[in-house]
Amino acid sequence: MATAAPLTRRAVLGGVAVAAIAQALDGTTAYPEARTRMMITCFIRYQIDPFQREAFQKYAENWGRIIPRCGGDLVGYFLPREGTNDIAWGLISFASLAEYEAYRQRLREDREAMENFSTAQHLRFILREERTFVEGVEGTIHRPSHMKQNG
Repeated sequence: MATAAPLTRRAVLGGVAVAAIAQALDGTTAYPEARTRMMITCFIRYQIDPFQREAFQKYAENWGRIIPRCGGDLVGYFLPREGTNDIAWGLISFASLAEYEAYRQRLREDREAMENFSTAQHLRFILREERTFVEGVEGTIHRPSHMKQNG
């Protein structure tokens, strides 16, 4: 009997990120016959001060109210749990880059959003922030395991 290769932290974190992006890119029930609604997802990678994890958590929780109000489809924020303790992610989906730009303008006009940005700058719990925009590959989003279908 063959043994599986050990599961690495990188593989687990990559799987979490892929699952979150997949959720963002498809509003369907995840069956092969379902039509995929393609969107772009802003994938934000944060390097945070691990000694201020709770401050970042509050920052992320605030975005839970702000982002949908300003027009973003919030997939979620993800904090480190085990392994690397200073990397967090935020994922927000949009129908287009133009929609993303309109969202950014609404953020600049939103009092609570500006307060959240200001708090992050004042407390300095975000050490680095990187953004990239991704889109799903049609036919690969929300593909359920065949093992789950067969019991």
